[in-house]
Amino acid sequence: MRRNRVIAGTSAFLLGVTGLLAASLVIGGGLSSTDVRIAAVGDMNGVKTDAPDSPSGRNGAAITRLVQNNEIDAFLGLGDFQYDTAYCADYVNYWTRLWGGTKPKLYWVSAPNHDWRPGRNEDLDNFMNGQCPGAPAKAAINEQRGFIGNGDPYSKDFGNWHFAFLSSALWRYNPTQARALTTWLDNDLAAAKAAGKHLAVVYHEPYFTSNTKAHERAADHKPWIDVMWKHRVRLTLSGSQHNYERSCPVNNADQCVSDGMTAFQVSTGGIGLRSFTSSPSYIVKRFSDTHGFLRMTLRDDGSFDWNFVPTSGPSTDAGTRSAP
Repeated sequence: MRRNRVIAGTSAFLLGVTGLLAASLVIGGGLSSTDVRIAAVGDMNGVKTDAPDSPSGRNGAAITRLVQNNEIDAFLGLGDFQYDTAYCADYVNYWTRLWGGTKPKLYWVSAPNHDWRPGRNEDLDNFMNGQCPGAPAKAAINEQRGFIGNGDPYSKDFGNWHFAFLSSALWRYNPTQARALTTWLDNDLAAAKAAGKHLAVVYHEPYFTSNTKAHERAADHKPWIDVMWKHRVRLTLSGSQHNYERSCPVNNADQCVSDGMTAFQVSTGGIGLRSFTSSPSYIVKRFSDTHGFLRMTLRDDGSFDWNFVPTSGPSTDAGTRSAP
């Protein structure tokens, strides 16, 4: 069973892996053949949670139906798949029972601690590659690329959109490798931009976020944010906070600007929700009383629609961002 090793050679690391339709059509009109439909959420399954009527169960079932009915092109798993300290048996006995049907369209990033802590719990990458006994199914990206280690970056084009997937765990466990990844990200986004793609980045611990009693913003991610701003990334997706937030189009100086990044923080997959303890000016929508997931339609011209689908609770959020 292959495992990713944190202390990997930086050059080998950089060369290794390079590379909804909103809930209704009232926001942006009909779909075209080039539209990309995604669902996204993080912070999914509680300790020994396998009840279908739990918040985790409702979300897992709703997204599974979208996958089975071919209503989305990708499910973005934003980290913290299984709590508290997950090993193969936990993914097989709990996460798979509620969320396993999402794997055929799953693109994932690993988070620190719950997903991956070197020398302790390192099974997420094996699980996603179908190597945990009792769970042979592979995530979509693993079907396409083979084994992807917990800290490895990768990127993927969906239509005219280019997504980079980053493991924010590296900032906690190997800052040198995380800084080296900044170069990978710079090169990856530059190439995609030169090819005419609209840019998005997925990572677990958010930079543009309100504080909670448990977490503040991931300030050490700033080198990544600077690169995202340099290339005018339009969309970021994160989790971690156990609530929902959406920013204005924001730059790397926390200013709302027309060509900034719209940052979604969607950590409402099923874990207990947390209230906010700060109010950043760049956050324009947030709530901490509802479990659910985000659906988006990404259009060829760079515009996109979003709709938060509540599965346990009263709040939602919907809107559109026009083309650049």
